[in-house]
Amino acid sequence: MTVYFIGAGPGAPDLITVRGLRLIERCPVCLYAGSLVPAEIVEAAPEGAIVKDTAPMHLDEIVAEMVAAHERGEDVARVHSGDPSIYGAIAEQMRRLDALDIPYDVVPGVPAFAATAARLKTELTLPEIAQTVIVTRTEMKASSMPEFETLEILGKSRATLAIHLSIRNLPHIRDTLTPYYGEDCPVVIAYRSTWPDELFIRTTLKDMADDVRKAKITRTALIMVGKVFGNVEFRDSDLYNAGFSHVLRNVGKKKTAKLSS
Repeated sequence: MTVYFIGAGPGAPDLITVRGLRLIERCPVCLYAGSLVPAEIVEAAPEGAIVKDTAPMHLDEIVAEMVAAHERGEDVARVHSGDPSIYGAIAEQMRRLDALDIPYDVVPGVPAFAATAARLKTELTLPEIAQTVIVTRTEMKASSMPEFETLEILGKSRATLAIHLSIRNLPHIRDTLTPYYGEDCPVVIAYRSTWPDELFIRTTLKDMADDVRKAKITRTALIMVGKVFGNVEFRDSDLYNAGFSHVLRNVGKKKTAKLSS
């Protein structure tokens, strides 16, 4: 018996991995985060399977379901949204399973920031513009932020930011990042990326709070900040540069071979 923590992806049912879907199709128990995981994904559970939405459940209740399945010798598909390694709250579940000596495995999924970049047809790392992506959140009702991971410290990097769980904290984000990014820095508010009702608001640090208020978005949105989201000029990467040598394309040797022939 194994508990499989499965990343269901950002929303579109066909963005789950093949491995994740095949596990759901065969596991006799499916525990899923109902507020964020599409119904079509858990409908793939086998006939007669125990399928439970864990949104209204607390940790002890969820683990109790896993323990019961363990006693029956039944595999569990524990389905989370996005990629379970990012704000998935799986660490405390795995800690409980370790203490109970119940085996588990983790199947990655497509994270929301990657899905958003795909929908926007945007590369998050452009040569000489941004080569770092920071996935973070701001301090609100959930656990506090570590001392050295405040938005002010991270903002000094001027990297591309993917800010989760913070749609109600926009004035703080604006005031904190403006000194480093400028008030006209491009921002994308991504509401439910890849879902049928997805919405993307292209705005700036200065205007994002007003624009979100007008759109009446209060949850399930990702805040993407960085120059890569604007009309920025950047040079081509060296990866496919005809004059650039690397281990799989040695320009010098090719030229020598041509001369000798």
